[in-house]
Amino acid sequence: MRIQIAISAAVLSLVAATPAPALASGSDPAKLQSTLDGVHRAGMPGAFAVVRDGDQVWRGASGVADVRTQRPVKPGMRHRVGSITKTFTAAAVMQLVEKGHVQLDAPIARYLPQLVPGERGRKITVRMLLNHTSGIAEYIPYAFPSMIKYPSLPDMSPKSLDDNRFKHFQPAELVKLGLAAPAVGKPGGSPGVYANTNYVILGQLIEKVTGTKAERYITENVIDRAGLRHTEFPTGPRVKGPHSRLYESMFGLIDPPRDYSVYDMSWAGTGASLVSTMDDLNRFYGKLLDGEIVSQASLEQMQQAVPVISQIGERIEWGLGLLKVEIPGCGTFWGDVGSVWGAETISLTRADGRRQLSVALNLVRWNKPDSSGRPQPHPIDAALETFKQQAICADQAAR
Repeated sequence: MRIQIAISAAVLSLVAATPAPALASGSDPAKLQSTLDGVHRAGMPGAFAVVRDGDQVWRGASGVADVRTQRPVKPGMRHRVGSITKTFTAAAVMQLVEKGHVQLDAPIARYLPQLVPGERGRKITVRMLLNHTSGIAEYIPYAFPSMIKYPSLPDMSPKSLDDNRFKHFQPAELVKLGLAAPAVGKPGGSPGVYANTNYVILGQLIEKVTGTKAERYITENVIDRAGLRHTEFPTGPRVKGPHSRLYESMFGLIDPPRDYSVYDMSWAGTGASLVSTMDDLNRFYGKLLDGEIVSQASLEQMQQAVPVISQIGERIEWGLGLLKVEIPGCGTFWGDVGSVWGAETISLTRADGRRQLSVALNLVRWNKPDSSGRPQPHPIDAALETFKQQAICADQAAR
């Protein structure tokens, strides 16, 4: 069984088409705090969130940032936001498209013939990398081999997590692992298959075209342009500024969960390594969807969602760096969900821009498997769904 890395089953369930409950108020601080407290009571060490409803902003936190010292979590903490990085990388690529430096439907071999050689390089386009229809496999199971050594979750080992804690991967090394693995589809095929390899290649595309390190280019042209003060690519294994410890359970294989807040994030690169705050994420997605980061024409391209199979085998709607979420009774939301070792983040913005949620969790892969190896529901799942509904659907239900 393939282990899911970027998005946990429980968190991905938050984007399922679930009708909103009938709640009395769209931005009731007491209800937001109560439902966030419910996530902590269900077993999450710490969670913190920022919810925006029009001009009203609620910031809340519940639980602890350190299970040993009982240091509390706070709403303004920095957090590893995982695959939400992909939206930033995609925005940088779209800016290059606007400038005429990159063509969406050009083969990647036009820009990176040595990195993606042969027929695949000639058939895979920039757009296919952005929307995960390239057919290129995920590199992560091969970078962390102890997690694919055995066929079922109970027999897997987290050994690779500790082995790689301070290992520095080069982007080309990660791409090579993904290209050497069996293809997961034909270029342009439907549905696509989610793979971080695509976004590491896009980072190399940015470097090739601009002559600037991808992380620097994204910082100067996306992060700074959005006015984000607490968002950055890590330059070492530690998170700078106030942050929580990050606990990895690996589906119960690590018991008690282990702290991976100190980790070399080169394994995630331009696909999943960013550090940010929940306020910054709301600001970023708000400006992106308002046409302030890329042009309206580019935004329309980014919102052309196609079916993609996630890393847990569920079908999602994915554009060019944007996850599309339809919630009956609530509307259409754009954003992303991301996870790295010990950290999970959800950031969703409604299409009209008025309702936003960004929430951080400091324990991941909490679902333990049954005898067949399939992760089972946990009280955290239901509590998180209740909070999500209160945070992004309550105003619609009230109307």
